[in-house]
Order: sequence, then structure tokens, then C-alpha cells
Amino acid sequence: MPPNKKTKKTTKKSPEKRENDLEQQYRRSVLDVAILRDHIALQCESVRKVQSDRSDLRRQVRDMEQKLQHERQDHRDISSDLSRQYKTMQTELSSKVKRLEKEVSQLTEELGLCQEELKKEKKAHQHMELKKDYIIADLQYKLDSMETGYEKVLHDTLDSLSTKLAAAQQGWEDMNTTLHQNYKELLSEFGLNALDI
Repeated sequence: MPPNKKTKKTTKKSPEKRENDLEQQYRRSVLDVAILRDHIALQCESVRKVQSDRSDLRRQVRDMEQKLQHERQDHRDISSDLSRQYKTMQTELSSKVKRLEKEVSQLTEELGLCQEELKKEKKAHQHMELKKDYIIADLQYKLDSMETGYEKVLHDTLDSLSTKLAAAQQGWEDMNTTLHQNYKELLSEFGLNALDI
């Protein structure tokens, strides 16, 4: 603080008073200097703190920039890797699609051949079924005819046999009756009764 300017008075001061004023001014000056020193010390401390903070902030900014750069590099690496994987997958998928299309084409061709072969087999099977049905019907007709023929032959044979058996039975009965009569007569000649025997 600048010293106070005092207005000059026409009256002269005494040397003791002036000395007293000087001493007071000196003390005031010493106090002002001490205050100024404290103020400067505070300012210096504040400047040092600001510089330290600025240094910390610069270091943090550098760290953040390095982190950001690392993250950008990681991002570029990941992006590059994903791009490479995508291209690889796309190539593989394209190859797989072509292979599957070829396989589908081949299977379609095989299916067409199989369907044609199946139609031929069905036609042949139907023809064979018709032929078999015709043969079965023919054999059934022949079997029925044979059955009718055998039945007629059997009836004729049985009728003939029945007639022969009836004739033979009549012959046997006549013969039996004759034999019985002869034995009765012989027994009665010997004096025996046929009913007793």
C-alpha cells in the first residue's frame, strides 16, 4: 500500500511527533510488507497448486488420449477381424450354397429318374396283376369245369356202384337164403332143429 499523503499544514510539527509518525509509518509498512508477503506466498502456493493440477490434468488428458488411441486401435482391430470373419463366412456360405444347389439339382435329377422307374414298375406290376388275374380266372374256370366233370364222373360211378352193390346184395341175400334153406334141410335130416342151434 502506498504511503498516505498528508496535506501540508502551515503549522510545523515537532520533531518528536514526526519521528513518531515515521515510526508508525514504518510499522505500518512492515505490516503491509508482511501482509504482502503472506499474500504473495498464498499466490505462489495457489500458482503451484494450479500448476500441479494443470500437470495432473495434462497427464490425465495424455492417459485418456492413450486410452482413446488404444480403444480406437482395438476398435479397428475388432472391425478388421469382424470384416475378415464376415468375408470368410460369406465365402463359406457362398460355397455351401453352390454345393447345396448342385446337390439339389443332382437329387432332383435322381428323383425324376426314380419317379420314371416307379411309373414303369407300377405299369409292369399292373400288367402282371392283370395277367395273374386272367390266369387265376382261367384256372378257376378250368378247376370249376374239372370239378363239375369229376362230380359227374363220381355220381355216375357211385350210381353204378350202388346199382352193382344192390345187385350183389340181392345176389348174396338170395344165396344166403338158399344156403340157410340147405343147412336147415341138412339139419332136419340129422334130426336137429335149426332154432335150437
